[in-house]
Amino acid sequence: MRERTDVPLAPLTSLQLGGPARRLLECTTAEDVVEAARPGVFVLGGGSNVVLPDQGLDTVALVRTRGIRRNGTRLEVQAGEDWDGLVACALAEGLVGLEAMSGIPGTVGASPVQNIGAYGAEVATAVVSVRALDRTTGELAVLPAAACGFSYRHSAFKAEPERWVVLSVLLQLSAGRLSAPVRYAELARALGVALGERAPAADVREAVLELRRGKGMVLDPADPDSVSAGSFFTNPLVPLAPEGAPSWPDPSGLVKVSAAWLIEHSGFGKGWGDGPVGLSSKHTLALVNRGGATTAELLALARTVRDGVRVRFGIELVNEPVVVGGSL
Repeated sequence: MRERTDVPLAPLTSLQLGGPARRLLECTTAEDVVEAARPGVFVLGGGSNVVLPDQGLDTVALVRTRGIRRNGTRLEVQAGEDWDGLVACALAEGLVGLEAMSGIPGTVGASPVQNIGAYGAEVATAVVSVRALDRTTGELAVLPAAACGFSYRHSAFKAEPERWVVLSVLLQLSAGRLSAPVRYAELARALGVALGERAPAADVREAVLELRRGKGMVLDPADPDSVSAGSFFTNPLVPLAPEGAPSWPDPSGLVKVSAAWLIEHSGFGKGWGDGPVGLSSKHTLALVNRGGATTAELLALARTVRDGVRVRFGIELVNEPVVVGGSL
């Protein structure tokens, strides 16, 4: 395990925000993570779903573990593996089920925490179990999917962030070249198939990557709109959608409403804001660091958008990225 002091954290995040770590412990094995991730130590993976404080952090465990082990149609993946790299690896191995989640930034360890998802797919449907460190006891645990508390962009790991540190994830995929049934209208149109039909998984991956690029949702040094944390707000679940708002039924019995539509119809269009932070010119759900911004400025913008939607529609938007050391 490599230890460094006074390490800038902003370059380790997709938002390029946050002060330094007084101590940074770079963990390349699961044993390193167990040793480093003491209570109170912040665990950082790909840095794509966090908002770090301007004042920095005391001690940070940086997860850089690697390893993908195949057993039939199952993959056991170490937490530090790149998520999109895993999707590409699975397809190369003739395994499908993750392709609709192509291009999501971050590491595999973060995937069950956030229950990542896109274009009609969620990682929860592929998770068999999660191996994690319970920091309250110092013990290792293997949690089957049923014990992970998965729901929309949520999990037991997210509910107790000070308790759990993900070490590896076991995924169940399917052998073949055809994707899972396409369940998202925008993706179906891009592929030229009907909802519920299958398509070549490689084509699904390319279509998803293209759709994400068009929204600035693929990390790209040449795209200033990708200096973000992706979607900053989750789609809210409400009893009744506002008239005209895109919405989808949810298993909870509530209705999931497009947060982007709510934001746009509250007066915040693409590119809104004239300071160092603003809304992406490609997608109103992304808050962008245009250069030289601070975390305080980003959070002020997020509150302005959240409050504007509340005033206009009476709906409370909830941030998707984790705001470390504070709250929205």
